[in-house]
Amino acid sequence: MRGRPVLSVLALLVLAGGGVATLAAQAADTSQNCKIWVGRAAEFEAFIEAAEVIEVKDLGVGVTKPKKATLAPGGLVGKVAFKPIRPGRYGGFWESYKAEIAAYELDKLLGLDMVPPSVEKRIGGDLGVAVMWVSPTKSFKDLGGVPTPPAEEVPRWNRQLSRAKLFHNLIGNIDPNLGNWLVDPGWNLVLIDHSRAFTTTKDLVHEMNRVDAALWQRIEALDEQALVAALGPWLGRSEIRAALERRERMRRAIGQLEARVGEAAWFR
Repeated sequence: MRGRPVLSVLALLVLAGGGVATLAAQAADTSQNCKIWVGRAAEFEAFIEAAEVIEVKDLGVGVTKPKKATLAPGGLVGKVAFKPIRPGRYGGFWESYKAEIAAYELDKLLGLDMVPPSVEKRIGGDLGVAVMWVSPTKSFKDLGGVPTPPAEEVPRWNRQLSRAKLFHNLIGNIDPNLGNWLVDPGWNLVLIDHSRAFTTTKDLVHEMNRVDAALWQRIEALDEQALVAALGPWLGRSEIRAALERRERMRRAIGQLEARVGEAAWFR
Protein backbone atom coordinates (compact mmCIF):
# COMPACT_ATOMS: atom_id res chain seq x y z
CA MET A 1 0.00 0.00 0.00
CA ARG A 2 2.97 2.28 -0.48
CA GLY A 3 3.82 4.08 -3.67
CA ARG A 4 4.95 7.31 -5.26
CA PRO A 5 4.23 10.35 -3.09
CA VAL A 6 1.03 12.12 -4.11
CA LEU A 7 1.93 15.51 -2.70
CA SER A 8 3.45 17.13 -5.78
CA VAL A 9 0.58 15.99 -8.01
CA LEU A 10 -2.27 17.06 -5.76
CA ALA A 11 -0.72 20.42 -4.93
CA LEU A 12 -1.87 21.70 -8.34
CA LEU A 13 -4.89 19.56 -8.97
CA VAL A 14 -7.73 21.60 -7.51
CA LEU A 15 -6.85 24.73 -9.43
CA ALA A 16 -5.92 22.85 -12.59
CA GLY A 17 -9.11 20.80 -12.59
CA GLY A 18 -7.42 17.84 -14.25
CA GLY A 19 -4.93 15.03 -14.04
CA VAL A 20 -3.06 12.48 -16.08
CA ALA A 21 -5.51 9.64 -16.47
CA THR A 22 -9.19 9.08 -17.08
CA LEU A 23 -11.43 6.58 -15.41
CA ALA A 24 -13.96 6.65 -18.21
CA ALA A 25 -12.11 3.97 -20.14
CA GLN A 26 -12.01 1.82 -17.02
CA ALA A 27 -15.73 1.88 -16.21
CA ALA A 28 -18.52 2.95 -18.52
CA ASP A 29 -21.13 2.86 -15.75
CA THR A 30 -20.55 5.95 -13.60
CA SER A 31 -23.56 5.26 -11.36
CA GLN A 32 -21.74 2.77 -9.13
CA ASN A 33 -21.00 3.96 -5.61
CA CYS A 34 -18.72 1.89 -3.40
CA LYS A 35 -19.70 3.80 -0.25
CA ILE A 36 -22.44 1.41 0.78
CA TRP A 37 -21.59 1.93 4.47
CA VAL A 38 -22.64 5.60 4.55
CA GLY A 39 -25.63 5.98 6.85
CA ARG A 40 -25.15 2.42 8.15
CA ALA A 41 -21.72 2.69 9.76
CA ALA A 42 -22.61 1.03 13.06
CA GLU A 43 -24.15 -1.92 11.23
CA PHE A 44 -21.04 -2.44 9.12
CA GLU A 45 -18.74 -2.09 12.12
CA ALA A 46 -20.64 -4.72 14.10
CA PHE A 47 -20.63 -7.11 11.17
CA ILE A 48 -16.88 -6.81 10.55
CA GLU A 49 -16.13 -7.26 14.25
CA ALA A 50 -18.16 -10.46 14.48
CA ALA A 51 -17.71 -11.96 11.01
CA GLU A 52 -16.04 -15.33 10.59
CA VAL A 53 -12.79 -15.25 8.61
CA ILE A 54 -12.45 -18.17 6.18
CA GLU A 55 -9.21 -17.25 4.40
CA VAL A 56 -6.24 -14.94 4.91
CA LYS A 57 -3.67 -14.05 2.25
CA ASP A 58 -0.64 -11.77 2.31
CA LEU A 59 -1.03 -8.76 0.03
CA GLY A 60 2.68 -8.88 -0.75
CA VAL A 61 3.21 -5.12 -0.39
CA GLY A 62 4.53 -2.82 2.31
CA VAL A 63 6.94 -3.30 5.19
CA THR A 64 4.09 -3.98 7.63
CA LYS A 65 2.82 -6.95 5.57
CA PRO A 66 -0.92 -6.23 5.40
CA LYS A 67 -3.25 -9.11 4.66
CA LYS A 68 -6.48 -9.64 2.77
CA ALA A 69 -9.04 -11.59 4.76
CA THR A 70 -12.10 -13.21 3.19
CA LEU A 71 -15.20 -13.31 5.38
CA ALA A 72 -17.93 -15.92 5.43
CA PRO A 73 -20.26 -15.41 2.44
CA GLY A 74 -23.66 -13.81 2.62
CA GLY A 75 -22.83 -10.82 4.83
CA LEU A 76 -22.54 -7.08 4.42
CA VAL A 77 -18.83 -7.26 3.60
CA GLY A 78 -16.96 -9.90 1.64
CA LYS A 79 -13.36 -8.97 2.43
CA VAL A 80 -11.30 -6.78 4.72
CA ALA A 81 -7.74 -5.55 4.74
CA PHE A 82 -6.15 -6.71 8.00
CA LYS A 83 -3.17 -4.96 9.57
CA PRO A 84 -1.82 -6.32 12.86
CA ILE A 85 0.59 -3.39 13.17
CA ARG A 86 1.72 -2.99 16.75
CA PRO A 87 2.77 0.57 17.56
CA GLY A 88 6.41 0.90 16.55
CA ARG A 89 8.91 1.95 13.92
CA TYR A 90 8.77 0.16 10.58
CA GLY A 91 11.13 1.04 7.74
CA GLY A 92 12.00 4.30 9.48
CA PHE A 93 8.38 5.36 10.10
CA TRP A 94 6.24 5.18 13.22
CA GLU A 95 3.10 3.16 12.52
CA SER A 96 0.18 1.69 14.42
CA TYR A 97 -3.04 -0.09 13.57
CA LYS A 98 -4.69 2.17 16.12
CA ALA A 99 -4.07 5.19 13.89
CA GLU A 100 -6.22 3.51 11.22
CA ILE A 101 -9.15 3.30 13.61
CA ALA A 102 -8.61 6.85 14.85
CA ALA A 103 -8.71 8.11 11.25
CA TYR A 104 -12.03 6.35 10.69
CA GLU A 105 -13.51 7.67 13.92
CA LEU A 106 -12.48 11.22 13.05
CA ASP A 107 -13.91 10.78 9.55
CA LYS A 108 -17.24 9.94 11.19
CA LEU A 109 -17.01 12.87 13.61
CA LEU A 110 -16.47 15.26 10.69
CA GLY A 111 -19.06 13.66 8.39
CA LEU A 112 -16.38 13.16 5.73
CA ASP A 113 -17.48 9.69 4.54
CA MET A 114 -14.18 8.92 2.82
CA VAL A 115 -12.56 6.40 5.18
CA PRO A 116 -14.08 2.89 5.05
CA PRO A 117 -15.26 1.23 8.27
CA SER A 118 -12.22 0.24 10.33
CA VAL A 119 -12.50 -1.76 13.53
CA GLU A 120 -10.27 -3.61 15.95
CA LYS A 121 -10.35 -7.36 15.28
CA ARG A 122 -8.37 -10.44 16.21
CA ILE A 123 -7.57 -12.85 13.38
CA GLY A 124 -5.52 -15.97 13.91
CA GLY A 125 -4.23 -14.77 17.25
CA ASP A 126 -3.14 -11.37 15.91
CA LEU A 127 -4.83 -8.17 17.04
CA GLY A 128 -5.09 -5.41 14.49
CA VAL A 129 -7.41 -3.31 12.38
CA ALA A 130 -9.86 -4.76 9.88
CA VAL A 131 -10.74 -2.27 7.15
CA MET A 132 -13.66 -2.83 4.81
CA TRP A 133 -12.41 -3.78 1.33
CA VAL A 134 -14.17 -1.29 -0.94
CA SER A 135 -15.12 -2.14 -4.48
CA PRO A 136 -15.42 -1.40 -7.30
CA THR A 137 -12.48 1.00 -6.99
CA LYS A 138 -9.14 1.71 -8.60
CA SER A 139 -6.23 3.53 -7.03
CA PHE A 140 -4.68 6.61 -8.55
CA LYS A 141 -1.52 4.54 -8.91
CA ASP A 142 -3.35 1.85 -10.92
CA LEU A 143 -4.81 4.57 -13.14
CA GLY A 144 -1.38 6.01 -13.87
CA GLY A 145 -1.88 9.19 -11.88
CA VAL A 146 -4.58 11.51 -10.64
CA PRO A 147 -7.65 10.75 -12.80
CA THR A 148 -9.53 13.33 -14.82
CA PRO A 149 -13.32 13.13 -14.47
CA PRO A 150 -15.81 14.02 -17.19
CA ALA A 151 -16.56 17.72 -17.33
CA GLU A 152 -19.80 17.47 -15.37
CA GLU A 153 -17.98 15.82 -12.45
CA VAL A 154 -15.05 18.27 -12.22
CA PRO A 155 -16.58 20.63 -9.59
CA ARG A 156 -17.59 17.80 -7.25
CA TRP A 157 -14.30 15.98 -7.82
CA ASN A 158 -12.23 19.07 -7.02
CA ARG A 159 -14.25 19.63 -3.85
CA GLN A 160 -13.60 16.02 -2.77
CA LEU A 161 -9.86 16.46 -3.34
CA SER A 162 -9.92 19.66 -1.29
CA ARG A 163 -11.72 17.86 1.54
CA ALA A 164 -9.27 14.96 1.47
CA LYS A 165 -6.32 17.34 1.71
CA LEU A 166 -7.85 19.11 4.71
CA PHE A 167 -8.37 15.75 6.41
CA HIS A 168 -4.83 14.52 5.72
CA ASN A 169 -3.37 17.74 7.06
CA LEU A 170 -5.41 17.44 10.23
CA ILE A 171 -4.41 13.83 10.92
CA GLY A 172 -0.82 14.36 9.78
CA ASN A 173 -0.87 11.47 7.32
CA ILE A 174 2.75 11.41 6.16
CA ASP A 175 2.09 8.69 3.57
CA PRO A 176 -0.54 10.09 1.19
CA ASN A 177 0.75 8.27 -1.88
CA LEU A 178 -1.11 7.47 -5.08
CA GLY A 179 -1.82 3.90 -4.01
CA ASN A 180 -3.88 5.10 -1.04
CA TRP A 181 -6.34 7.31 -2.94
CA LEU A 182 -9.16 5.30 -4.52
CA VAL A 183 -11.98 6.24 -6.86
CA ASP A 184 -15.06 4.29 -7.84
CA PRO A 185 -16.95 4.45 -11.17
CA GLY A 186 -19.26 7.11 -9.73
CA TRP A 187 -16.29 9.41 -9.04
CA ASN A 188 -16.44 9.00 -5.28
CA LEU A 189 -13.13 9.40 -3.48
CA VAL A 190 -12.02 6.91 -0.82
CA LEU A 191 -8.97 7.26 1.45
CA ILE A 192 -7.16 4.22 2.86
CA ASP A 193 -3.96 3.37 4.74
CA HIS A 194 -3.62 5.71 7.74
CA SER A 195 -1.22 3.69 9.87
CA ARG A 196 1.37 6.49 9.60
CA ALA A 197 -1.04 9.22 10.70
CA PHE A 198 -1.48 10.81 14.12
CA THR A 199 2.17 11.10 15.07
CA THR A 200 3.28 14.20 16.94
CA THR A 201 4.52 15.98 13.81
CA LYS A 202 3.30 19.54 13.40
CA ASP A 203 3.99 19.66 9.65
CA LEU A 204 1.24 19.87 7.03
CA VAL A 205 1.49 17.32 4.23
CA HIS A 206 -0.52 19.19 1.56
CA GLU A 207 -0.50 22.71 0.23
CA MET A 208 -4.07 23.99 0.29
CA ASN A 209 -5.00 26.04 -2.77
CA ARG A 210 -8.77 25.88 -2.27
CA VAL A 211 -10.71 24.98 0.87
CA ASP A 212 -14.11 23.39 1.45
CA ALA A 213 -15.84 25.88 3.75
CA ALA A 214 -18.31 23.44 5.31
CA LEU A 215 -15.66 20.89 6.29
CA TRP A 216 -13.32 23.58 7.55
CA GLN A 217 -16.09 24.93 9.77
CA ARG A 218 -16.47 21.48 11.36
CA ILE A 219 -12.69 21.16 11.79
CA GLU A 220 -12.56 24.57 13.47
CA ALA A 221 -15.28 23.47 15.90
CA LEU A 222 -13.21 20.56 17.23
CA ASP A 223 -11.75 20.86 20.70
CA GLU A 224 -9.62 18.60 22.85
CA GLN A 225 -12.60 17.27 24.80
CA ALA A 226 -14.42 16.16 21.63
CA LEU A 227 -11.29 14.55 20.20
CA VAL A 228 -10.51 12.70 23.42
CA ALA A 229 -14.06 11.36 23.53
CA ALA A 230 -13.88 10.09 19.95
CA LEU A 231 -10.22 9.12 19.63
CA GLY A 232 -9.09 8.55 23.21
CA PRO A 233 -9.26 4.73 23.00
CA TRP A 234 -6.73 4.82 20.13
CA LEU A 235 -4.52 7.85 20.70
CA GLY A 236 -2.63 9.48 23.54
CA ARG A 237 -3.02 13.08 24.61
CA SER A 238 0.16 14.10 22.81
CA GLU A 239 -1.14 12.80 19.47
CA ILE A 240 -4.48 14.55 19.97
CA ARG A 241 -2.83 17.85 20.92
CA ALA A 242 -0.56 17.56 17.87
CA ALA A 243 -3.69 17.34 15.67
CA LEU A 244 -4.97 20.56 17.25
CA GLU A 245 -1.61 22.22 16.63
CA ARG A 246 -1.76 21.15 12.99
CA ARG A 247 -5.23 22.67 12.88
CA GLU A 248 -3.70 25.98 14.00
CA ARG A 249 -1.12 25.78 11.20
CA MET A 250 -3.94 25.04 8.78
CA ARG A 251 -5.79 28.12 10.01
CA ARG A 252 -2.74 30.31 9.37
CA ALA A 253 -2.18 28.80 5.91
CA ILE A 254 -5.84 29.29 4.99
CA GLY A 255 -5.71 32.89 6.18
CA GLN A 256 -2.69 33.52 3.95
CA LEU A 257 -4.44 31.84 1.02
CA GLU A 258 -7.56 33.97 1.49
CA ALA A 259 -5.44 37.11 1.70
CA ARG A 260 -3.87 36.24 -1.67
CA VAL A 261 -6.90 35.12 -3.68
CA GLY A 262 -9.95 36.26 -1.72
CA GLU A 263 -13.24 34.44 -2.33
CA ALA A 264 -11.51 32.11 -4.83
CA ALA A 265 -9.94 30.40 -1.80
CA TRP A 266 -13.24 28.72 -0.90
CA PHE A 267 -15.65 26.08 -2.03
CA ARG A 268 -18.95 27.41 -0.67
